[in-house]
Amino acid sequence: MVVAAPARHISGAEAAPFFQLLEQEGFCPLATPHLYGSCHQFSGTDAERAADFQWALDAPEVKAIFCARGGYGGLRITDALDSKEFIKHPKWICGYSDTTVFHQLMQHWGYPSLHCTMPVNVGRENLESLSVRSMLAALMGEPLRYEVQPHPLNRPGKAQGALCGGNLSILYALQGSPTALRAEGKILFIEDLDEYLYHIDRMMLNLKRSGALANLAGLVVGNLSDMHDNAVPFGKTAEEIVYEHVAEYDYPVCFGFPAGHADASNNLALPMGMPLELTVGEDVGIVFHGA
Repeated sequence: MVVAAPARHISGAEAAPFFQLLEQEGFCPLATPHLYGSCHQFSGTDAERAADFQWALDAPEVKAIFCARGGYGGLRITDALDSKEFIKHPKWICGYSDTTVFHQLMQHWGYPSLHCTMPVNVGRENLESLSVRSMLAALMGEPLRYEVQPHPLNRPGKAQGALCGGNLSILYALQGSPTALRAEGKILFIEDLDEYLYHIDRMMLNLKRSGALANLAGLVVGNLSDMHDNAVPFGKTAEEIVYEHVAEYDYPVCFGFPAGHADASNNLALPMGMPLELTVGEDVGIVFHGA
């Protein structure tokens, strides 16, 4: 397994618990050359970060690539990456937040990826957390079954389909590009952090007007955390904004799924590009992988 930093830089001290975890689990983690580099807010120049990530994509012995942390940066290098060697030796791309850039790249290449916690979030205090345990279970190929608390905005129903999506701001940034969201017939997952409520509205409108929300199999809404409002209130919560923009459709919707930003110990792993079954009931919303 390889840890790369395609976005913001990370320190050795921040990454150490994650490397120790992988070693304890029997893996042989490697670091890309510029993992601990620094170029302003990034771990290296665009060329350096792209070269690191391409090496990890190409390496036949690598089974998974963990993005060290999010922030911003993946979008700057994605067009420099190619799949020629990767398709000979596919591997998991793992992470969330900015890693949504690479989840979408994998969707377009036709390979699964893993939306999960990242090295920067793993500390000695949370090695037994749901975030870490679900990540390891997914890497080991174990079936994942999650039950979450009911939410008043849930729309009951059942759906089957491949999972796609990730961070809403990144999905919005990718619209109109070669790796734009293609969600027809799929279960879409979205989450976000630290946005103004009117930004959430604008991004949801973009997905709706582009047709991305019309033909989903289902929608899973993760953490929408630390939202901001203006002096004159927007008038709706982030969840209510999402609900408004999918109200005219009839697919099941599950709110409050514990994945994405917010709780580093409760960021459940989700296999993107893999078939899922979604059941949203009156009492509980259930998402599970594998059949």
